[in-house]
Amino acid sequence: MSKSGVPDDAVFSVQRRELHAALISAKVLTRDSKGIVSIADGSSALSRDLADGVYTQITKEIAATARPVGQQAGAKLEELIRVYLEQTFGRLDRLRPGKWQVLGGKAIANFEQYQHLLHLQKAIEHDVYLAASLGNDYVVKPDVLVVRSPEEDDFINTPTILVDHEVARNSAMRLLNNDKDILHASVSTKWTLRSDRAQNARTEALNLLRNRKGRAPHVVVVTGEPMPSRIASLALGTGDIDCVYHLFLHELEESVGLIADAGRAEDAKEMLSIMIKGRRLKDISDLPLDLAV
Repeated sequence: MSKSGVPDDAVFSVQRRELHAALISAKVLTRDSKGIVSIADGSSALSRDLADGVYTQITKEIAATARPVGQQAGAKLEELIRVYLEQTFGRLDRLRPGKWQVLGGKAIANFEQYQHLLHLQKAIEHDVYLAASLGNDYVVKPDVLVVRSPEEDDFINTPTILVDHEVARNSAMRLLNNDKDILHASVSTKWTLRSDRAQNARTEALNLLRNRKGRAPHVVVVTGEPMPSRIASLALGTGDIDCVYHLFLHELEESVGLIADAGRAEDAKEMLSIMIKGRRLKDISDLPLDLAV
């Protein structure tokens, strides 16, 4: 039994542990021969210490493995988050019934709210002046997507007849009106956060919001960044990203607390508290339930 009174074998607890184990198995989360954990900024003593505290809590084994190349780590992370959401959000059919898929990176123009971008792309391909004016900032390909398929009228009208040919003739939820999947959530995965990566996530989020026709999808970021100040560069503020979700938030809180108690990182502890209490930073285990809203 955990401290919260929830059984240790709760599905979300199991899936969280399995995600961490998969990150280690895939050599995304590692500690190299110099003792530097792969989420750490090797040039920052505080980052190294926080990352080491996180790693120590997740596994007692010390693996002297080479640090993976950033792009490889990112690609592995995307797939592991996709699988994690399949295994967790996919269990919430009682809270969020429907035909759901969790997909790897796919251009948003494939989905109902953004299908007009396909026409824009075709126009740009044949007009250099239009291309020069608009560029390609609107082209967004999220790392992980949660999508919902429209429903047939027979399903909508069971057990009560709700719609016919006279009403709801433009709703995207009816397959009769729309054959495109509906983008429910865009998940950007950032193993660590440097200034450029944080800015890229914000730009992507703003384009998702600005270019939609219809409801906005959930727009979230998942990261393993250990430095609260760097997380804050993305998490603080509103208007673009719904929330930042941390792969190891429970462990990071413990690591920050221990270092702060030792007389270091008091500012980091305060910043972490502000983000958590302000609902701008949550644990990865919160994400599936938040997507069910």
